[in-house]
Amino acid sequence: MDYKNAGVDIEAGYKSVELMKEHIAKTMRPEVLTNIGGFSGAFSMEKFKQMEKPTLVSGTDGVGTKLKLAFIMDKHDTIGIDCVAMCVNDIACAGGEPLFFLDYIACGKNYPEKIATIVSGVADGCAQSDAALIGGETAEMPGFYPEDEYDLAGFAVGIVDEKDLITGANIKPGDTLIGIASSGVHSNGFSLVRKVFEMSAESLNTYYDELGKTLGEALLAPTKIYVKALRSVKEAGIVIKGCSHITGGGFYENIPRMLPDGVRAVVEKDSYPVLPIFKLMQKTGNIEEKMMYNTYNMGLGMVLAIDPADTEKTLEALKAAGEEAYVVGRIEAGEKGVTVC
Repeated sequence: MDYKNAGVDIEAGYKSVELMKEHIAKTMRPEVLTNIGGFSGAFSMEKFKQMEKPTLVSGTDGVGTKLKLAFIMDKHDTIGIDCVAMCVNDIACAGGEPLFFLDYIACGKNYPEKIATIVSGVADGCAQSDAALIGGETAEMPGFYPEDEYDLAGFAVGIVDEKDLITGANIKPGDTLIGIASSGVHSNGFSLVRKVFEMSAESLNTYYDELGKTLGEALLAPTKIYVKALRSVKEAGIVIKGCSHITGGGFYENIPRMLPDGVRAVVEKDSYPVLPIFKLMQKTGNIEEKMMYNTYNMGLGMVLAIDPADTEKTLEALKAAGEEAYVVGRIEAGEKGVTVC
């Protein structure tokens, strides 16, 4: 008896690391001090000494049951973008610049080519957010996961000068809400998605005219990463008073998280286009509209609170960054919360 006969192939692990290296290389930043494959990753903070009060911000998350669709479709090259996005978007919400990322993949059997494909997506997400992929772990766990399944999670660290933290403390009545378009369902609410649609290869490969693509393509569209978009707004000299990443819990849970006491967000449903995938899901599943807004991003991945005088300048900065953005509402005096009308 040996480890391989017990279900863990050490040689496959070595091969996975070798196959990953070409993808990881494209995420490197000059601050990275270590090579992949060591026991830890080292990142120099020398560059950030000029900040008055350098402050670390962090985020950790996984992809959730969206992975089930990747298994069915046998498509693993973009799911890593979702993992990175869920972490770095939260960091960007605080005004931070992501510095580095680490991933964790747990699988029933290590298929090196599949693992490398997953990591290629992680590397793509890191490249989109200017974060270095400085380490990670692939755990082969036979008997715990089925051989053809895996879980994926990640952890990111960023930095911001304390004075530039986005806290929401200065949001006041009259401020404008700007929504930035999402790419689709992103990485939340897939337990409900999997109840609405049949989870089979045939169903996911069905083409829908209203989507302009197959159902699977629409649902697996990777989560949009907003790091460079928010950087563009900041570099335009605009103060982002509050920032909400619309994830699980939709509008009703996430928008209030950026608000101080005594103010209320008002979001106008007709102020931007709701993506077709959400309309299809609501119709197919006979889901109440409020539940849709309480679960999904409904086409807005980020909502910003800004001074109304900065509205046009903000929209221009986001357009220059390649984003579609809309004035979606306002801040009013009242009990902390959100009204979707």
